[in-house]
Formats: sequence, C-alpha cells, structure tokens
Amino acid sequence: MGMTSISTGPAERTSSTGPAEPAAPDKSRRAVTLRTIRKLVERGEKFACLTCYDATTARWLQRAGVPILLVGDTAAEVILGRSSTIHAPLDFLIALTAAVKRGAPDTMVMADMPFMSYQADDVEAIRNAGRFMTEGLADVVKIEADRSFAPLVEKMARAGVPIVGHIGSLPQQSKRRGGYRSVGRTAAEARALIADATALEAAGASMLLIEAAPNEVSKRIVEKTTIPVIGCGAGVACHGQIVVLQDLLGLTDWQPSFAKPITAMGEQLIGTATRWIEMVRASDLGVHPYRMAEGESNKL
Repeated sequence: MGMTSISTGPAERTSSTGPAEPAAPDKSRRAVTLRTIRKLVERGEKFACLTCYDATTARWLQRAGVPILLVGDTAAEVILGRSSTIHAPLDFLIALTAAVKRGAPDTMVMADMPFMSYQADDVEAIRNAGRFMTEGLADVVKIEADRSFAPLVEKMARAGVPIVGHIGSLPQQSKRRGGYRSVGRTAAEARALIADATALEAAGASMLLIEAAPNEVSKRIVEKTTIPVIGCGAGVACHGQIVVLQDLLGLTDWQPSFAKPITAMGEQLIGTATRWIEMVRASDLGVHPYRMAEGESNKL
C-alpha cells in the first residue's frame, strides 16, 4: 500500500498588491491526532513522517499531506552545524517545535527531547516534557529509551504526556557505544529489543519508533505490540516511516543507506543562487516597484 495523504485544505490566496493572505480556515479539515494514526494502522495504511525545523517548511509539508512532523535533535547537525545530535539545546528545540506547529497546525508534531533533558532526574524530565507541550505546542514527545526507562514513561503518561518510545539504535548514546550501529542483528539483541518495546508499551507509551533494525525484528515488534510503530531504517514491517528531510531532498553530503535522496534540491539551490548572482551583476532586476511621489524628485 502507498503512503496515506491527509487532506490539507486550500492554499493561501495570492494578491497582486501585496504578500499572500492566509486562506480562510478549512473547517472540513481535521487535525491529525493519535486517534487518526491508530485508525490508519487499523486499516493497514502506511503513513509517512519527516523531520522539520521551521514554520515555512512545515506549511508546505502539511499541504503535501505528511501527517507527522518530527522536530528532531538532528537539528543540532542540519541547523546548527554541530557534529552530533547531543548538541541540541533544550530551549532551542522547544522554540523550533512551536514554530513547526504554527506552520502546520493540523499536522501531528512530535517533539524530540534532547540529550540530558530527561536522563538525570524524573521530575526534571516530566517538567521538560510539559514545556514541549505548553511552550512548544507539541502533540507527542519522543525519548530515546530502553526498558529501563519504563518507570519514567509511566510517570510521564500519568502526567498526561503522550510518549513515543525511541528504541533500537540510540544516537544520544552513540559515544558510549563507540559510534552509530544497527541493533537486533543477533537473536539475543532482537529479544532485548522486543522486550524494550513491550515494556515501554506496558508503561504507557503511545507510539514506538525503531531505528536501524532488521525488518524481521521490526515485524516481531509490530506483532507483539498494539500501538503504532514508526521505522527509521527498520524495514517495511513498520506502520510508518521517517527520515531526515534534508537527506530526502539531497541537501546533505552523506545520507544513511535507508534515506537515499529522491530529489537533488542541493543542485537546484546552487543553480538558483548562481542565477541570482548573474542577475545582480547584470543589474537585471526587472522594473523597480518603488517611485517617489510626482514632483518630489525635483526637490532633491
């Protein structure tokens, strides 16, 4: 089955005398919620997810019908130019999450809790998750976790935070493990991953995200759990799929093998910028839109 398209309503109205005006609210359009995603799963319809970090891009992705946008800690790499996801500041991600939600109000926005925003203290973790929902306007909150985090997930769920348990390869722990690696390639690792999934669901997780795992393991997790499962390089058995938007657009110099670009926007951006350089050099900017009032230039 193909990816599900969620109707996003009419585009903005354009005006010949000024910037585009927001379209009137589309009352027939329904916001994507956990209930929406569960219904897709029940119908056996696969759903697409993408990362997003700004309101403008979010607006276009909502129009495309992408039901879930993740404001990931990958912003540390693709937005801030840092070498690892652990360098994403909490306040920075909260601000980006709110921006994405303002750009795509009818899309489910998933917030990514950054390194050390939930690991040190449960009270602090719950408070920070709450900030993502109140200040960041997030619909769901994701944490990288194994079954040892089940007590924290239970507390968060009890506080009213919809949690997505991110299992498998955990980028925030990559330094401890000596780098990024896939998980579940042995029977022992696979059993541990399945145990993580079932424990997090039992603790109250609303969804799961599996990163870098064999399809056979993901399939078993889908069979053993009753909540939506999103894959990130985890095979087609998952209900949904997510990749970093910049990888998909061909904007990054290196992409993981499961996120090959499907367009060459980087090359298009170079072409556009080159054309602009040529236009400026040739003073080829078209008719200038601003003129002094009649007779005023003579007074200069």
